[in-house]
Amino acid sequence: MENRIRPMEESDLAQVLNWRNHPDIRRFMYSTHEISLEEHAQWYQLVKQSSKHTVLIYEKNQTPTGFVSLTRKTCDEVAHWGFYLAPHAEKGTGYQLGKTALTYSFNELNLHKVCGEALGFNNQSIRFHQKLGFKEEGLHKEQHFDGKTYHDVVSFGLLRAQWNNRKD
Repeated sequence: MENRIRPMEESDLAQVLNWRNHPDIRRFMYSTHEISLEEHAQWYQLVKQSSKHTVLIYEKNQTPTGFVSLTRKTCDEVAHWGFYLAPHAEKGTGYQLGKTALTYSFNELNLHKVCGEALGFNNQSIRFHQKLGFKEEGLHKEQHFDGKTYHDVVSFGLLRAQWNNRKD
């Protein structure tokens, strides 16, 4: 089984949009509306031209199976990540995506730190970050409003040294 990360291409747009708009993915995002193809294409053009954004496709056995976004906000060596899988990816694929994306982030992009966030009710994402070695760095009480309810946001960080010293 071959796992790899590669840059997202325009030919991936429809598939990534389909994954992103799936109800099982959308409900855990900050923006939960169904995204149009036009809105998605505009987003892609913006991130493609930005040196602060890296958008990647995770492939399992040469089949696109997940999406990863890395955004540098405060400095070029620290990025905030976001990710999701194809809605019907087999169990264990998320962990492989995480390992592959983090190895790429630290080894290829030479990042010092990767930061993540999870909505407080997203226990699966919280456990996922912990399993990958992220440390909880903060709990932001009622930080996100989804149009009906305020939700806590859990923030995480993972340093390159922690990633390189892991035992898995």
